[in-house]
Amino acid sequence: MFLIVGLGNPGSEYEKTRHNVGFMAVDELAQVYGFGPFKAKFDGLIAEGKIANEKIYILKPQTYMNLSGNSVVKAANFYKILPQNIIVIHDDMDLAVGKLKAKIGGGAGGHNGLKSIDAAVTPNYNRIRIGVGHPNQSGDAVVSHVLSRFSKADAEVIEQKINLVCDVIDVLIKNGVASFSNKIGDLQSKKQGE
Repeated sequence: MFLIVGLGNPGSEYEKTRHNVGFMAVDELAQVYGFGPFKAKFDGLIAEGKIANEKIYILKPQTYMNLSGNSVVKAANFYKILPQNIIVIHDDMDLAVGKLKAKIGGGAGGHNGLKSIDAAVTPNYNRIRIGVGHPNQSGDAVVSHVLSRFSKADAEVIEQKINLVCDVIDVLIKNGVASFSNKIGDLQSKKQGE
């Protein structure tokens, strides 16, 4: 049993913003794999389905980013899901737009959603990082950047990468994050070589 968490902020004003790329990814996963409808539970929206013959819960915390851990810990405790079976999909400003990386554990890198989950659960869960680019400034510029929407070209790149995550997520579930990373790396370099 796995818990896949997409990070984002609730509310229409945040839809399709860089910070909500996690929500965008899990919405697509739920659609591609034919999950049941999202229901309000655990301070979030949760849907149930199967990927690679494993029972999967998809969670979108509705607590706003900096309290995401409250929702994740409630769902994980209720379903007795261990940290190594939690997959968090989130935006990452330190990666170029559309660059994908995955790992288990690590620091929060200034991401308030990850900080909250690290504190509530443990840092030792799977992370799928989707690059949203950096404004090369700090302070208010960073906040404006993550809460801004993608350009048309960037939105297309993000959509392709989300589709790639959907195509390869079964590898993470069956074989772990290292195999998933290798597969993503192979597919991305193959695409660049075309």
